Amino acid sequence: MLYQMHELGRAWMAPITYWAEANARMFSAPGSWLSSLPHAQRAAAGYELVYRIGKDYEKPKFGIHSVVNEGREYPVVEREVLRTPFCRLLRFKRFSDDADGIVDLKDDPPVLVVAPLSGHHATLLRDTVKTLLRDHKVYITDWVDARMVSKDDGEFTLDDYIATIEQFIRHIGAEKLHIISVCQPTVPVLAAVSLMAARGETTPRSLVMMGGPIDTRESPTAVNNLATQKPLWWFEQNLIHIVPANYPGRGRRVYPGFLQHMGFIAMNPERHMMSHWDFYQDLVKGDLDDADSHRRFYDEYNAVLDMPADYYLDTVRIVFQEHLLPRGLWDVAGERVRPEAITGTALMTIEGELDDIAGLGQTRAAHKLCTGIPEENRVHLTAQGAGHYGIFSGRRWRDQVYPQVRDFIAKHA
Repeated sequence: MLYQMHELGRAWMAPITYWAEANARMFSAPGSWLSSLPHAQRAAAGYELVYRIGKDYEKPKFGIHSVVNEGREYPVVEREVLRTPFCRLLRFKRFSDDADGIVDLKDDPPVLVVAPLSGHHATLLRDTVKTLLRDHKVYITDWVDARMVSKDDGEFTLDDYIATIEQFIRHIGAEKLHIISVCQPTVPVLAAVSLMAARGETTPRSLVMMGGPIDTRESPTAVNNLATQKPLWWFEQNLIHIVPANYPGRGRRVYPGFLQHMGFIAMNPERHMMSHWDFYQDLVKGDLDDADSHRRFYDEYNAVLDMPADYYLDTVRIVFQEHLLPRGLWDVAGERVRPEAITGTALMTIEGELDDIAGLGQTRAAHKLCTGIPEENRVHLTAQGAGHYGIFSGRRWRDQVYPQVRDFIAKHA
């Protein structure tokens, strides 16, 4: 009943949230007489804080409308090119009315960014996509919130995830494709390419794996330890719930987003409390730039999705508890996953020096498995001073990591 109780709580909070939002506007709007009252700014700040703590956070938009490269600005249109019940394949298509610009765009290599299905939406990789668009044709996996998928569409397992990646690779065309997998999908992406290679299919030109749990026995983090300290039945009994009747996926078993969000907050509760206090203080002082930065961050951070139960439990067991990939014991739909079968795909692994989610060595372990890839086609990068998010977002990603990713892809294009 936990999911149903959560929905009741949301319904109960809704009037308070709307009331707080309305009051925040009335006490801050330039044309409102309330904004001229003593301490109006403090009242507006308090009401907005209540509103943002209690409001629902919908999936943000990518909002990428243009990109600038070498002094030229190219309009960008987001397009859905393929859809399955649980995932959309999006392309960010650049346009130009300049003949030289069109030639340059056509020559750019295609890149498939495989976003994590681990709580947040694919929009978490907005900065990754926007930076890549300077020099590449960019596709991304946009995973669907499981509570929005009808139960009639069946279950979704880790095997289904791998099959989805294979389907997208074939649709785009593996001959010129480069794949960037961020965090969780490093494992299923490596499995998908391994299976394709073992069958004799054409594989992508390169794989770039960033901060992923290839072998969680290396430098285990708090996230890894939780998965090994509890038996699988504990996760199923305590974290898996039924989608309520007010969603299209009613009756589906999921790991709810609101529980995942509670886990995210619990990892650094003091930091989040201080962030909200600083937001309140910024509003009182009139520091609107910092306040807007807070809004943007938490609009993304607080927007979470439900994960399909079978997929989540498969991941806990196969990746974090039994380590089937690095042990060479993983079978997918009756086929053994053999990374050593990959020969024509270059490999780059990236880790953050300060990553507290995927510890040092966990992603680099892919090199030990992909023994069929020649040494000259394998590269590892440890981003100094970068945490987990810093290797794919923010200044370190743009200035320190991306130039090396761009050059690696260009070398193998």
